[in-house]
Amino acid sequence: MSTSVLFDAPGPRARRRYALLTMLGVLLALGGIYFVLRKMAEASQLSPDLWTPFLTAEVWQQYLIPGILGTLKAAAISMVLAGIFGLVFGIGRLSQVSAIRWVSSVVVEFFRSVPVLIMMIFFFGLYAQNNVFDSELNPLAAVVTGLTLYNGSVVAELVRSGVYSLPRGQSEAGLSIGLSPSQVLRSIQLPQALTAMLPALIGQMVVVLKDSALGYAITYLELLNWSKTLGSAYANTVPAYIVAALLFIVMNYLLTVAARLVERRLSSRGRTTLHDVGPVQGGPDRASTVGGTSVQKMGPTNTAG
Repeated sequence: MSTSVLFDAPGPRARRRYALLTMLGVLLALGGIYFVLRKMAEASQLSPDLWTPFLTAEVWQQYLIPGILGTLKAAAISMVLAGIFGLVFGIGRLSQVSAIRWVSSVVVEFFRSVPVLIMMIFFFGLYAQNNVFDSELNPLAAVVTGLTLYNGSVVAELVRSGVYSLPRGQSEAGLSIGLSPSQVLRSIQLPQALTAMLPALIGQMVVVLKDSALGYAITYLELLNWSKTLGSAYANTVPAYIVAALLFIVMNYLLTVAARLVERRLSSRGRTTLHDVGPVQGGPDRASTVGGTSVQKMGPTNTAG
């Protein structure tokens, strides 16, 4: 059986060329790091007095940990709400009713087109002028609203494209056994589409975590805002922002690792092979699976006396 590949395996010359390009990239990266460190040293930004505060418990308790908690709180709430929003409007875009499909498409396309920061500023002013929330909750509510609407629209598009990327035989098999189109969508297509689009969802969750820093513009006390306050208190603004960037990298990495573990677990639970089922010897009932949905088949019966 022939196997098609996108490109041939690299030969000896190609491998040497790749190794040379890799070494060149490493040297350029090291050169960039050296240049940055030299400029920081010339500006006295590498002085130990600017970095030693990060080794004290006071800085972490009063500035960094509250900033991390603020970032995680806004991101966690937005991820849950964006997932619900995206699932509802993603299914709406797949509806058989044209009015529901049209309204869902307009909502998704509109909020995908508006920048997150503009939505945060708009809802911050809206909530503040109409006293929708307490003054202390207005920044958090505006951040969550902006992140939910934008990222929920992206998730809705992921749901739609994930269902459309499935083989047509999946839906045809469900319809052939008497399921309605909505039952096929809920029972067969959506479970497979959600598992298939998990890598894209992981990337979108990282975007939510990073975009929570935009709350800085509407006075929400997240990591970036607390880092600015820390830099003003200790006169080490550049080191404070560098530490904040490193903390964002660590949080995003841990989120990616956790999401990949969930993806691996879901993929392993949903994987079924013919070897797992084994041969069936004409019993009264035989079970088969269509897209993870168990379907009962009646086996041949022996009418002979």
